[in-house]
Amino acid sequence: MTKDLFQHINQFVKVEEEEFIEMISYFEHEVFRKKDLVMQLGEHHPKEYFVVAGCLHMYFIDPQGIEHTVQFGLPKWWIADYLALQRKQPAEFYIQAVENTQLYSITATKREKLLAAFPKMESYFRTVYQIAYGAFQTRMKYILSYSKEDIYLQFKDAFPDFVNSVPQYLIASYLGLSAEYVSKLRRKITS
Repeated sequence: MTKDLFQHINQFVKVEEEEFIEMISYFEHEVFRKKDLVMQLGEHHPKEYFVVAGCLHMYFIDPQGIEHTVQFGLPKWWIADYLALQRKQPAEFYIQAVENTQLYSITATKREKLLAAFPKMESYFRTVYQIAYGAFQTRMKYILSYSKEDIYLQFKDAFPDFVNSVPQYLIASYLGLSAEYVSKLRRKITS
């Protein structure tokens, strides 16, 4: 289990096994069942989560009561309410398990201690955040540039297994589409 996080870190910075054994003590291993809330709106001590297995989705509910998925947490990736962590303020999002999920979590305080003890982790997290921000920019480009149908088709082509394993209403929410529209597109594609 810890090998997933160890391997992920080593994709970006070199960490010896002895170092990692110390590093892992800053993290908490957590297990959530499908539909469990991992983080709630207003939570005062949000964490950053590394998904080992399963899937998470981060969302907010608008004033009309509509749920909007902002991000998915897939295996071997991070998910968090980063502004809440940075500013040490209550969370503005929910994070929920889409399926049974195993993860490692770290609080902002423990992350700061980890970074002080292992400065190379600054480089690791900076690289991870840059990649995540680049993915966000690409997503925004698709949403602002492509037709609704093209947005869905691009996403389906890029992540075929994901599209087939995650409820379509979550994918629709993530892409800024209605579940009904995605259902209609799926029927059109398969007929």
